[in-house]
Amino acid sequence: MNGIGPVTVFWFRRDLRLNDNHGLYRALKDAGNVQPLFIFDTDILDKLEDRNDRRLSYLHDRLGSLDDQLRSHGSSLLVKQGDPLSIFRSLVSDLPISAVYTNHDHEPYALGRDRNISDLLRENGIALHTFKDQTIFERDEVVKPDGNPYTVFTPFARRWKQRLGEEGIPSYPSEQLLGGMHHNSSHERIALEDLGFRYALYEAVEQTPSIDLLARYAALRNTPSVEGTSRIGVHLRFGTVSIREMVRLAMQNSDMWLNELIWREFFMQVLWHFPHVEKGAFRKAYDAIPWRDDEASFTAWCEGRTGYPLVDAGMRELRETGFMHNRVRMVVASFLCKHLLIDWRWGEAWFARWLMDFELASNNGNWQWAAGTGCDAAPYFRVFNPALQLQRFDPQMAYVLKWAPEYGQLELPKPIVEHKAARDRAIASYKTALAG
Repeated sequence: MNGIGPVTVFWFRRDLRLNDNHGLYRALKDAGNVQPLFIFDTDILDKLEDRNDRRLSYLHDRLGSLDDQLRSHGSSLLVKQGDPLSIFRSLVSDLPISAVYTNHDHEPYALGRDRNISDLLRENGIALHTFKDQTIFERDEVVKPDGNPYTVFTPFARRWKQRLGEEGIPSYPSEQLLGGMHHNSSHERIALEDLGFRYALYEAVEQTPSIDLLARYAALRNTPSVEGTSRIGVHLRFGTVSIREMVRLAMQNSDMWLNELIWREFFMQVLWHFPHVEKGAFRKAYDAIPWRDDEASFTAWCEGRTGYPLVDAGMRELRETGFMHNRVRMVVASFLCKHLLIDWRWGEAWFARWLMDFELASNNGNWQWAAGTGCDAAPYFRVFNPALQLQRFDPQMAYVLKWAPEYGQLELPKPIVEHKAARDRAIASYKTALAG
């Protein structure tokens, strides 16, 4: 790498944009001569089960777009593949690095990774500066008056909105400082094939929901057959949009959509304060539930062959597109945990494999909500009736017939379990486990 003087590294992770990027803004404002970096972390890549993972194709495309933008400013994205600690060890040896800037990542794996890299940099006299960028509020910024974390959404959201009203939403116009990027560098891109993957087509989603959609959001968000949700989860997951810009948009156009953005932060702070939820129930007594290790029923659920139209349509939409409507997500999750009495962690892992917008905290929090094992949980005896859910939210079966057309035939698939018997079994099993 050519260049005059010390180089400041900005490490892109879940913030793949040049605009309103907090950490990038600080790097450009404080130091300048910023070399952007992205690492394909093999610890993460090695866990991907499919060689044509849609999310990796999406990520690869976004990195290409980011590099194009950087090149228009005389810079380019340095992309590495491997273990992040080993890569930083090499970079420290090869480059005159004065500091490393990046944005916070709150997941347990990321926290351990960042501690190790911080130690390495400190040993070499290099500071690691990290900043809040994924959320409006994070970690312990929204807590009860006694300092304890909230475990129920409604009071958390009330306090969240109160703080927002008091403090406002900051801006970090990094896009105005791009002249401070490291120049005279033209790094080669890494092809998907070099990573051991093949390109997979995915459905492009608008980065900013329309004002018209947000105006209709509260009325249409539960109707899976219409375009009534924003579907920006994938953009929030990879940081291709600014959460600050999305919250401003929500405040102007849809309180209901704003609440959905707050749910995302609620689950993130739950994972931060209670890291045990990554592997087990938030309410530890629920770890005693005698889940059924029924591989055949689980496979039928995964493949959309349960005999319940809304469940089957949702599971097929997931496999085919990497997306599932939020109302349907609740129905299929409840069905797995309550009707089939199969461990919520099986379903969580399946969603983690297929969802384009997979994000650990939200996936975990929503699955535990559906299973009744999480915080802010509904009573364990509430069990979604998938037939009634179909009547209420897809009465004309427009959604079902799109993804599971056999339900338009005279001879319908037979349900793998009867609703009342499954409900009774689930309630009895939960009650016994909690009685201890």
